[in-house]
Order: sequence, then C-alpha cells, then structure tokens
Amino acid sequence: MPRTSRTRLRLAGVLAAVLVSAGVATGPAAQAHEKPLTLADLAERHGRYFGSATDNPELTDAPYTKILGDEFDMITPGNGMKWYATEPQQGVFDFSAGDEIVNLARANHQKVRAHTLVWHSQLPGWLTDREWTAPELRAVLKNHIQTEVRHYRGKVYAWDVVNEAFNEDGTYRETVFYKTLGPGYIADALRWAHQADPRAKLYLNDYNVEAVGPKSDAYYTLAKQLRAQKVPLHGFGLQAHLALQYGYPTSLEDNLRRFSRLGLDTALTEVDVRMELPATEEKLAQQADWYRDMTEACLAVRRCAGITIWDYTDKYSWIPAFFPGEGAALPWDEQLAPKPAYYAIREALK
Repeated sequence: MPRTSRTRLRLAGVLAAVLVSAGVATGPAAQAHEKPLTLADLAERHGRYFGSATDNPELTDAPYTKILGDEFDMITPGNGMKWYATEPQQGVFDFSAGDEIVNLARANHQKVRAHTLVWHSQLPGWLTDREWTAPELRAVLKNHIQTEVRHYRGKVYAWDVVNEAFNEDGTYRETVFYKTLGPGYIADALRWAHQADPRAKLYLNDYNVEAVGPKSDAYYTLAKQLRAQKVPLHGFGLQAHLALQYGYPTSLEDNLRRFSRLGLDTALTEVDVRMELPATEEKLAQQADWYRDMTEACLAVRRCAGITIWDYTDKYSWIPAFFPGEGAALPWDEQLAPKPAYYAIREALK
C-alpha cells in the first residue's frame, strides 16, 4: 500500500475515534440508525405540512395509529368535531371525540386542522326538526361556534368554519342557515370564531373548487368581499376529492395562486383520488400521477400551506360506502402497504 494511502486511512481512523468519543455514530452503525424521512419531514423542508384525517373508531388499530403518528404532522378529525357529535342536545356539549384526537395529536407532536363548525350535513335532529326565527337561529349558531372554538382555543392550528356553502353553479346552497339568516351568516360565523380564538386560522372549505369555474369563482368573489370588509378570513380549503373518470383539474395551480393574491392561505384539505373498481396497474399509475401533480401544485404556490389526505389508507376510506363500485382512493392500501401514489408524493416533495 502506498504511504499516502496508509496516512489517509490512519487519519480516517483518528477522526472516527474522535467522533465515537463525542457520541457521534459513524459507518454502518450510523446508517442503520438513520430513519427514512417521512412525508411530514419532506413537506417541512418546503415550509408545508402533510396531514391525514382520522376518526375515533380506528384509533384502536395499533399498526394504523403507528403510521398515523409517524408519517404526518397535521391531523383532522373526520367526524368528532361536527355539530351532531359536539352538541347532540341543544346547549349540551360533548367534546370527548374531538378531545381524543387532539390529545393523540399532542402526544405525537402534531397540529390539528379542526373540522367543521357550520355545515348543512350531520346536524342534530333538534336543529333540523323545527322552524327557527332569524334571532333564534342566530343565537344558536353563535353559541355553538363560540362554545366549541373556546373549548379548543390554543389547541388547534385552523378551523374549517363554513363548509360547502355553494352549489355547483355558484349559487348559495339552500341550507337552514342561508334560508333563515341570509348570506351574512358566513361573515358572522368567521367573526364569532375569531372572537373565541384570535390565533386560529379560519377557512372556508368546499369540494369541486379545485379548478377555476363557477363554484370556485363564487368563493373568489365572496373572499374578496370579506377581505374588503375586514372579516377575519385567513384561508380557502380545496377538498380535492377527485375521481379518475372525471379528469384532472388542470387549472388547480392557477386557482391556488389567485386566492393567494387576495392575501389568503390555501390548503388541499380532504384529498383522495377514487377510481372505478377493480384497481389496475394503469389506474394506480394514473392515480399516482394525480397525487404528484397536486403536491407539485401546492409547492408551486407560496401560500399553499399544506396537504391533508382524507385518511391515509383504503382500509378506512369513506369512498366505498358513498360511491358503490369505487374505491382504492388513498396512498396506502387496505393492508397499510404504500401504493404507487405514496412514492409519487415522496418524489414531488423531494
């Protein structure tokens, strides 16, 4: 062996010894202890979060909760914070389901996107089974919002304050709140939520608003008006429940960008990409492309805060129950194994 090579080996040995004595592992031992970067780790490098929805019944599934705790830095309760769960009787509140998920997130050092305060669906019977005067319903709505937001004050990153307020053609959805209180209920809900927790980010949230079109235009107009009126609106959530058979929303990035120009954060809040079953290699490859494209669109727009998938595994997906014959919508399969979509997301985040 040449003298210079022996000298280099000796110096390398000395350096390794110094590192070991300082408690720094080197060589194969160090590589064995290196954890692969998670989706959250990769997203954080871009100043984004990567989250998953979850629901209380599945928290007894230990392999599921292990991945939930490891891969994500943001959690959304799928049902536990909705009105039917939190105020099952008028003036009687139950936050146990939401608390369980908030406590899990805190134990895992994760943030919480809270979902949702005002929505036309999953309302308790006491609210939907009678007629309300405007003053009555206004008082009920204010009390519900402020009681729940105060309960979680300082514990959640953001709220989906008003969910699914528009029809596909951009007209207001005829909810009990709109019919009784008029469109002003949206601004009131945002103001009341802000009073109860001034530090939480407040979002409007809807589906089929990923592309530029009548529905997203209605939100753009509303958001512009609310911002001009100094109403505390901080973000717009695009659910991104997509289906392969209906095509990809190619104007997604442009749409995110125009809301950002209003001074709003944006987020992809309930992402899944369903397909007509059975799943094939071709469909899974196309699905992977869509997940990659959505991730890249968010990364391309500075004020896109992050992405939440609507639970991460097909095992607990809502799709089969609501769209018979469709499914396989998420980046992990029913056995909790990563699918091509998972690796496509990783590629985009790298």
